[in-house]
Amino acid sequence: MRSVKLGGLAVAGVLGLVAFTGVPPAVAAKPTPKTTHKTTTPRSTPSSKPSATSTPTPTVDPSPTIECNPPQAVAALTTEPWAQQRLDFARVWDLTKGKGVTVAVVDSGVDVTQPQLAGHVTSVDITHTRTTDCIGHGTAVAGIIAAQDRRSQNMPFVGVAPGVRLLSVKFTNEDHTEGADPNLAKAIHEAAALHAKVINVSVTAPDTPQLKSAVQYAQSRDAVVVAAAGNVTDQDRGTVGPAYPAAYPDVISVGSLGSDGAVADSSNTATKVSVSAPGKEVATTWPGGYAPNEEGTSFAAAFVSGTAALVRAYHPKLNYKQVKARIEATADGSVGTGSGAGMVNPTQAVTALLPGEDSGSAATPPGATEPGSGQAIRVAYRKPTDRQTQSVALVVAGVALGAAAVAVTAGVFVPMGRRRGWQPGRRSAGSDHTDT
Repeated sequence: MRSVKLGGLAVAGVLGLVAFTGVPPAVAAKPTPKTTHKTTTPRSTPSSKPSATSTPTPTVDPSPTIECNPPQAVAALTTEPWAQQRLDFARVWDLTKGKGVTVAVVDSGVDVTQPQLAGHVTSVDITHTRTTDCIGHGTAVAGIIAAQDRRSQNMPFVGVAPGVRLLSVKFTNEDHTEGADPNLAKAIHEAAALHAKVINVSVTAPDTPQLKSAVQYAQSRDAVVVAAAGNVTDQDRGTVGPAYPAAYPDVISVGSLGSDGAVADSSNTATKVSVSAPGKEVATTWPGGYAPNEEGTSFAAAFVSGTAALVRAYHPKLNYKQVKARIEATADGSVGTGSGAGMVNPTQAVTALLPGEDSGSAATPPGATEPGSGQAIRVAYRKPTDRQTQSVALVVAGVALGAAAVAVTAGVFVPMGRRRGWQPGRRSAGSDHTDT
């Protein structure tokens, strides 16, 4: 049977960071498509069906019945992550930070004491064990979406949409389970019932009627469902099929790109991808601190969920299908199979003027120009530097200049040589001109 799994791949990359931070290394061991071991003990069976209340209410933790020891974090991040520099989402924060939008993280829970998440998370526990994140995966996803801005306190990492309300809907205590997990469908349903307008599902699972029904229910409530396209290993390549819920209609399916702009080797190209986002060497939050070097479509999906929240806040009249279409239409362009429309572009997703949309679809922030007034609200798009193209252009320009110099030289000296019969010129004493 296919397995239900969280979408991140384990990466060991903290030793370099430790040299700067002076703290013990902590490797965030995330799930792989075929894990060889499980990092936690199996969760207990839910004792009752979760209730769909109208407002999120924190769940009281019962006595722990599970082992809860996520991999150790590092104390701090010291440099701005490449993904944050590449997407440059803070440029639109003068227009929106996602305020008023609830984003659900359907995952392994969220560490509500993490400094950049504390006070901004409401937790619901579908497993009926404890709301604590015992894996770390959910906390990592949540940080990419909404970690608070602490740059004034020398913390360079920030989330895409720090103004959103985070709703943690915990459905698992494991990084890998065999077969379909009914709690996943219940968690998506619960997230929608609690009015989440963006639902991040960094999980891959088999296609089941319950899971499909839960996604359809969320969409019927106008929720944008963003899901990881899934990961593959070298031995799996060519044998793994589409991942769900990413492969369902109208879900924003997200692939993974590296800092070089290419599709990551670990990204599942069998799943049809809507857009891509950074998914290699990703830094983010972790229970008790930070994880500096994560990999997987799980984290790429989180960047897109944050972008979807920014769009929903700034364009509140757009429905979930229009939000998906806007994110796809404003991406940076396909870079091959598995990249969809290309790297997500938060600035363009929020500010672009697209044909066919209601001119009054955008909320107007204080001091901004009223949408539809004839004066477009735009933030200039700064295309990222393409180092390879830049180098090729310099080489071509150099060759062209060299050829031009040769042509000019030939045009001057060849006629002179012919006139003198290709004999060297003579200079007379006291003369300042060359005899010909």
